[in-house]
Amino acid sequence: MIKTTLEQLAIFGGKPAFEEELPVGQVNLPPWEDFERMFSGIFERGYYTNHGPLVARLESRIADTLGVRHAICMTNCTIALMVAARALELRGEVIVPAFTFPGTVQALTWAGLEPVFADVDPHTHTLSAATVAPHIGPRTSAVLGVHLWGQPCDPDQLQSLCDESGLVLFFDAAHAFGCSHRERMIGNLGKMEAFSFHATKIISGAEGGCLTTNDDELAKRARTIRNFHNAETFANVGLRINGKMSEAQAAMALLSLDQYDSNCKHNRSIFDIYRARSQDWSGVRLRDFSGHGTHNFQYAVLETANDPDAIERDVLVELLRGENILARRYFYPGVHRLSPYVESAGPISLPVTEALCEHTVQIPLGPCVTERIAHGICDVIEFATGNAPTINQRLARERSGD
Repeated sequence: MIKTTLEQLAIFGGKPAFEEELPVGQVNLPPWEDFERMFSGIFERGYYTNHGPLVARLESRIADTLGVRHAICMTNCTIALMVAARALELRGEVIVPAFTFPGTVQALTWAGLEPVFADVDPHTHTLSAATVAPHIGPRTSAVLGVHLWGQPCDPDQLQSLCDESGLVLFFDAAHAFGCSHRERMIGNLGKMEAFSFHATKIISGAEGGCLTTNDDELAKRARTIRNFHNAETFANVGLRINGKMSEAQAAMALLSLDQYDSNCKHNRSIFDIYRARSQDWSGVRLRDFSGHGTHNFQYAVLETANDPDAIERDVLVELLRGENILARRYFYPGVHRLSPYVESAGPISLPVTEALCEHTVQIPLGPCVTERIAHGICDVIEFATGNAPTINQRLARERSGD
């Protein structure tokens, strides 16, 4: 149903545009018969964990797909980042963005490191050499960049800065499986990169993750650290952890890898609809990933304008959720505003991060979003942006009780 009056909006008492809820993170499930076949094999072998044959197969396929020497699978991406920090033998401070998922920063804290928050570039939403440089100090040991929305995080300039400063560069690549930078697949950048195979990612093991590296010694250290049992030891390390991926996770991820091309193609087709329709939206723009090498088009991210006549970001989120379009504020608030960092970090000036936290929103994109649904979502956004001042004023009056 196309909305033509304010009263038709669900936030003002109308019927939602969609009967079923549309989450932003949607699982790419394999065909049931493939799922059943893979899991039957696990039961027949009676091999459920401890680096089974499916994990070995997944590691080999990831390495081949990304063109990297080593892929080391883990139980999730947060553990992978913790293992990376230990394998890299980091100490002291690590510069990291606050505009990221909390797990990125918390992994550093769990590894005994002190996060130092840097602002991000307003155009890429990622760290840059210019935003990192002022935060380098005598206790800085590394920079942890995040390939946000699958965009490469300034790898060339950051690498030059880290080389000049004697720092380690590694990356959180949770968003970036299948993406590239100047004909190099992400997975080959910095010293190590960590990927996520969470249920909402384009490669899904329901949970899971991996580290990639082209450094043989780092790979040995990571493989040792991820296993708390001394039977698997490749290098002399201190602290170890149980970070092993299960055969069930590997089975799901292998099936997801088989579907990568078709899932990516679907994502691109929906994103193309959003791109074309967003040209008619006033005060809201879609982040476009064209010109960034290969991309998985896993995310559709909007930015609202800092303009009193534009739809307010939180109003847009409320309006969309009323229509069963479960839009999300990404990321809100910044990690520097979350515990335990807000209590310990003191005043921090991150103006670009603060602005992005107030103006970005993610809309649904994934297997449940058909072309018809995508156009329906666009219809709602188009009506909201075209009637922004009236919607903002009416909501303000209702909230004040007038």
